[in-house]
Amino acid sequence: MSHPKRAITRDIRTRKPKRPGRGLDELEALSWPERTIRVEEVMARSPLTIRWDRTIGAAWKLMKDRKIRHLPVLDDKARLAGIVTDRDLRQVIFEPSIQEQLGNLPRALNILTVREVMTWGVITVQPQTEIREAARIMHEQKIGALPVVRGDKVVGMLTETDVLKVFVKVLEEGVVSRPERWGPIK
Repeated sequence: MSHPKRAITRDIRTRKPKRPGRGLDELEALSWPERTIRVEEVMARSPLTIRWDRTIGAAWKLMKDRKIRHLPVLDDKARLAGIVTDRDLRQVIFEPSIQEQLGNLPRALNILTVREVMTWGVITVQPQTEIREAARIMHEQKIGALPVVRGDKVVGMLTETDVLKVFVKVLEEGVVSRPERWGPIK
């Protein structure tokens, strides 16, 4: 007489049990969110820009008046040359060696140009880039905004705030109640 355990073949014994609905949940978790969100859907269109020959005083005033922290910088041919941030401007304003050389602050703001303080190697994305890819770039590069370009033309600006708005929207769609959708957090 054979042992009852031996009567069941090995592949049947080691197979995961099937549960009603489990396959659909796993499939849904893999494909969530259901549709891909593109940068062009959430970016700020027609962003404010500044020419690289303008003074840092003009850039500071524009940022302050419009309550923004990032300005794409355009060269003489209206192509993206870099980006200037409020942090770039603060570093110049409060740098002791700059204050020594230039004297008082109003004079320094009207002497230095944006070209002298901007970040040259600007990282950009295309309008059709997926939002999760843009968010990954922002996280890995530790940057707060990405100019959105089509060819040489700046068509938009994607900021941390835009990415967080999308994140909140996605969370409100039910992912909080389904932690299996979260996946690993790095």
